[in-house]
Amino acid sequence: MFIDTHCHLNFPEFKTEVSAVIGRARDAKVDRMINVGIDEETSRRSLELARRYPEVYATVGIHPHCSLDLSIETRSSLLKLAAHEKVVAIGEIGLDYYYLKRSSQFAHYPSREEQIFCFEQMLDLALETQLPVIVHSREADADVLAILKSYSGALRGVMHCFSGDYDYAQKVLDLGFYISVTGNITFKKSSDTIEAIRRIPTSSMMIETDAPYLAPEPYRGKRNEPAYVVEVAKRIAEIKGISLAEVEHDTTKKAMKLFGIS
Repeated sequence: MFIDTHCHLNFPEFKTEVSAVIGRARDAKVDRMINVGIDEETSRRSLELARRYPEVYATVGIHPHCSLDLSIETRSSLLKLAAHEKVVAIGEIGLDYYYLKRSSQFAHYPSREEQIFCFEQMLDLALETQLPVIVHSREADADVLAILKSYSGALRGVMHCFSGDYDYAQKVLDLGFYISVTGNITFKKSSDTIEAIRRIPTSSMMIETDAPYLAPEPYRGKRNEPAYVVEVAKRIAEIKGISLAEVEHDTTKKAMKLFGIS
């Protein structure tokens, strides 16, 4: 059994196709999917899917892109959603400075300070609910690590869509977190990340699609979906020179333990 630890079946790209997508996942031995929220509305829809489909689990949280949506009411709503037994994490949360460095068309994008405030509020929510976190970091690694370190080991979680080098991966692992890799490791320009995967034990890894994004080879350019997470596992096995069965066993065991799913 494989577990796609990060997908967005609640996004418009899937519309009325969720049942078919889940069916293809089952056919590929992807028997569990963690569906991730990025704001209050997608978190609510994520839980709705988890309640409808036994294979699906949900997360709730506010993505850094949506940091300005944070309010007392939103936080209260997420806290209520998180109480459901099929909500297994707070996420996707974190920091994303990519658009802060781009053109003026992003003038209304959340500032560094606004993102940090939201991130810390979501981390506090994780402490309150005793749930693990799913962390997004894009061009913000130093701040993300410093903030996680400030919680002094009180948190557990995973660095989603890992695309860093071995040094960064080791810093993440030193915090007691895990790394999760996506279809980007099947792309040609991933040498630093591939070297990190080669050196990190599979017992510290999880696999994901981030569907509908980052479809792996040979599906690159198409809409991603949970069935394709097997291609990520195959690439890890190839990089490390181990069997696909070992990757399947280790990543599934880790995901089940962190997210408390069966």
